[in-house]
Amino acid sequence: MFTYPYQKEQLITPTKALFMGMLCAVWLLVGLIGHDPWKPDEAYSFGLVYHILTSGDWLVPVLAGDVFIEKPPLFYWTAALFAKLTASFLPLHDGARLASGFYMWLTLLFVGSTGRELFGKSAGWAAALILIGCLGLLIRAHLLVTDMALLTGCAMMIYAYALSMRRQILAGFILGTGMGIGFMSKGFIAPVFFLLISAGLLYFPAWRSRPFYITLGVALLSALPWLTIWPLLLYLRAPELFVVWAWDLNIGRWVEYLRGGDYSDTFYYLSMLHWFAWPAAPLAAWATWEARRKIALAMEFQILLVSFVVMLISLSMAARINELGALPMLLPLSLLATAALFTLRRGAASALDWFGIMTFALVAILMWWGWTGLLVDSPAHIAQLLRDYRPEFQPIFQQNPFYIAVFVTVLWMVLVWRVGRSIRRSVINWAAGVTLLWILAVTLWMPWLDSGKSYRVMVESLKQALPPTYQCVSGVGVEDAPRAMLQYFGGITVRAQPRPECDLKLVQGMGRVPHSEDAKRWRNIWEGGRPGDKGEHYWLYQRVGK
Repeated sequence: MFTYPYQKEQLITPTKALFMGMLCAVWLLVGLIGHDPWKPDEAYSFGLVYHILTSGDWLVPVLAGDVFIEKPPLFYWTAALFAKLTASFLPLHDGARLASGFYMWLTLLFVGSTGRELFGKSAGWAAALILIGCLGLLIRAHLLVTDMALLTGCAMMIYAYALSMRRQILAGFILGTGMGIGFMSKGFIAPVFFLLISAGLLYFPAWRSRPFYITLGVALLSALPWLTIWPLLLYLRAPELFVVWAWDLNIGRWVEYLRGGDYSDTFYYLSMLHWFAWPAAPLAAWATWEARRKIALAMEFQILLVSFVVMLISLSMAARINELGALPMLLPLSLLATAALFTLRRGAASALDWFGIMTFALVAILMWWGWTGLLVDSPAHIAQLLRDYRPEFQPIFQQNPFYIAVFVTVLWMVLVWRVGRSIRRSVINWAAGVTLLWILAVTLWMPWLDSGKSYRVMVESLKQALPPTYQCVSGVGVEDAPRAMLQYFGGITVRAQPRPECDLKLVQGMGRVPHSEDAKRWRNIWEGGRPGDKGEHYWLYQRVGK
């Protein structure tokens, strides 16, 4: 099928394969449990999962008593199942977060399979390692966000395109299933990818063939249940909600944006991919440059380049642009970067290797230095900056995490010294360095991070200020994340919009802007926010008159 002349493969021994598998597993599992839901995306995502767990309603997503139907509920269903299965030994939010690990595992599996299919057996592990080394993926892959399921769907689609000329029926099934998973996670993004990538590939003569048409036909049939069952059930239960979901929050929003939206962020992804997709981005650029004269014949590059261009343009024209939206683009970039390993000059590979080693060593030293400075109340500048940033945080020495951090740091130094010279050395060292920093963050810095990302302390403080009896709490400008955490940690349901029957009112604003209500009607009974957060601030008022 593929025509690009790769160099002779370097076989991977079972020992090396086991090591790389363990590296991926450690990167994947560390950090999935052990912290509260973090603001903003993880907190509101868990609020939707919590509604499923407490109400048993699996059809309509609801957040703190209000319908939240922007996204289909597949990811929330998966998270609720994991939370139920692990409820006997994990907090609900930790159990739910295992869904992200499950989808990320599937993503790595399909990315590795795509690497093998496109570039040979030795490329599978390299593709997975390059992906986990991408800086933009590290934290987000360990959070409870529905984009992880979309990432899995996109990985399945790219793999299916690679498989389509060899096993059409299986490729079509995987393609349709991947599109369906993406649709049931984030809406119409995955079907748009399918239509545009398929059309883009048909531009090249090699794809205008009977096997590829068979693959597309099977894909459409396989995707049909995913695309119809939940929307049909939603329509039968509440037609007005179906219209809100399909048009107001999805298709209509996209159309209105294209007609005359704010295009100031159109080039946002281009401006941030150089660091978000590092080191995949420069390697992908090199591989594309090396193959520039062969792209018309190299079907593997056609798949990956068309996928990347379609994702970049489609996501850049979306109404909402943020870093999470860039995750699907990491897939084709990581696979293109895998091709670079076969053509990269030895000097360039060594430079990338040493850059990674020195960078991760320096950052690790700073992490150890800053943690020690906080613990011993050091007057060092870095420790003073950390204390000023979160003055309420009180560091506590935790013995087991400390020993794990020491062990992993020493292990990383031994690994850097012992990894043999090979085409994959820089990739392995980079993935190992990223994993080292993540483990240090989870073991040494998790209490500090959790104190700045969690709503638990704020909710406990607000709960103590509540009167013994009240009708309900209405919200004024209160975002989805704090509403979800108020319900989870405090059992306090804050309605999204002001309601005249509510005798309590929670107002969200900026900490530096004093807020006041009509003193004749409302009395301030509490004021506060998350520890160390100088942005979000909240005021709780109780009605005193009519």
